Amino acid sequence: MAELRIEGLRAEIEGKPILQGVDLVLRTGKVHALMGPNGSGKSTLAHVIMGHPSYTVTGGRILLDGEDILELPPEERAVRGLFLGFQYPAEVSGLTTGKFVKRVLEKHPARNMPVTQMIKELKDALTRMGLSQEFINRSLNEGFSGGEKKRMEIVQMLMIRPRFAVLDEIDSGLDIDALKDVAEGINSLRGPEFCAFVITHYQRILEHVHPDFVHIMYRGRILTSGGRDLVETLEAKGYEWLRKEFGIEEDEHEYVHN
Repeated sequence: MAELRIEGLRAEIEGKPILQGVDLVLRTGKVHALMGPNGSGKSTLAHVIMGHPSYTVTGGRILLDGEDILELPPEERAVRGLFLGFQYPAEVSGLTTGKFVKRVLEKHPARNMPVTQMIKELKDALTRMGLSQEFINRSLNEGFSGGEKKRMEIVQMLMIRPRFAVLDEIDSGLDIDALKDVAEGINSLRGPEFCAFVITHYQRILEHVHPDFVHIMYRGRILTSGGRDLVETLEAKGYEWLRKEFGIEEDEHEYVHN
């Protein structure tokens, strides 16, 4: 069992504080969901975990199996088993999906394989995500629809098989069929060597990917954690319930950031 432990994490961008002391423990074999209103810092947390250079960590630690990874560049964090499914996947002109996946797997010793095997597994992953095998020779995400880009993020996850997959609003912009495909891809990796950290605004993906733990983020910190019933409470009462439940006063000058 691997562990990703976040302790007292604080981070800012352009001098504006966003994360205000995040404490969270993720372990393989479990699925975690992170919810919260717009501007609570959910996407910031995802980016800081992966080492996005735009954010400055001002306090705390991120420990992967006891090793503080804050000084590691994103590619080293990826090699150690972290994966980020982007909320807005970038288009990469001139780099085909096949070549991209091949290069990524070459950097992951446990997943490096002969080209013939890689192509076979890639075709299988594309089929599972409802994507044509023609995507292998298309530039990565270039000209893809929003749903196709999100499905392609799951294809990459299936090929890499990370230990910790941070999925930042992977469900946004998906129709019902695409949502089911994405959920099936996540569920197919569930097991003792995999942890999914699903960041979402909505209950619908959690109807297909059943979380073991649900965390609610508010104003840059984890306000409360629980089980599936916490999702149902939010759906029924909304985030205003959080303010009343925890005695939080509204702040019209509050800094808002993803």
